[in-house]
Amino acid sequence: MGFEIVTGTSAVEWRISTIPVDYQPAVDEMEARVAAIRAGAAPELVWLLEHPPLYTAGTSAPDADLLDPRRLPVHRTGRGGRYTYHGPGQRIAYVMLDLARRGPDVRCHVHRLEEWIIRTLTRFGIKGERRNGRVGIWVPRRGGDEQKIAAIGVRVRRWVTYHGMALNVDPELDHYRGIIPCGIAEHGVTSLAALGAATTMEEVDTTLRATFAEVFEAESLCASEGD
Repeated sequence: MGFEIVTGTSAVEWRISTIPVDYQPAVDEMEARVAAIRAGAAPELVWLLEHPPLYTAGTSAPDADLLDPRRLPVHRTGRGGRYTYHGPGQRIAYVMLDLARRGPDVRCHVHRLEEWIIRTLTRFGIKGERRNGRVGIWVPRRGGDEQKIAAIGVRVRRWVTYHGMALNVDPELDHYRGIIPCGIAEHGVTSLAALGAATTMEEVDTTLRATFAEVFEAESLCASEGD
């Protein structure tokens, strides 16, 4: 799959794929790793990658949200949520953590994913926010509008998480026209590049690693936020 393993002082292994990874092989790889983590045969893993252009349909995705079925390949997936787009220029983080060890709280895990994105965006001068009833991270715009910059979709098997989040760095935003992203038609999507944050994928990866420990190793994070 063309990847390098980035080692560190944490018990979590980091993997960065250097070429786009097809969707189904990525899912197969995640499921194998989840089983290995649960069996105690492999460490937790954060896998940073990109996919070729495609749509994924979560467990609650209605057919009506797929506006152009012939535009890109569509993959049905076991993660939560509805339709989203993946493609080059989008940093995907597949996060495989053992909640049996960290605390069996899926809501807290999602909260941490959100906080991870928010803190990463802050490093690039962008204010990302949560919205009640809308999973993902949003950027307020002039005139009261807001646009989604990151999507979140999670699955948990025997208390080991997989799937994760997708942050728009500089993807082809026009591909979102083929779906109703996450079932929300009244708000658009954006990216770091569209917001004027000139950066590289390598800089984004470095920032994600720097902010990860702040969030996922902070035991009181969810309690301090009222979750």
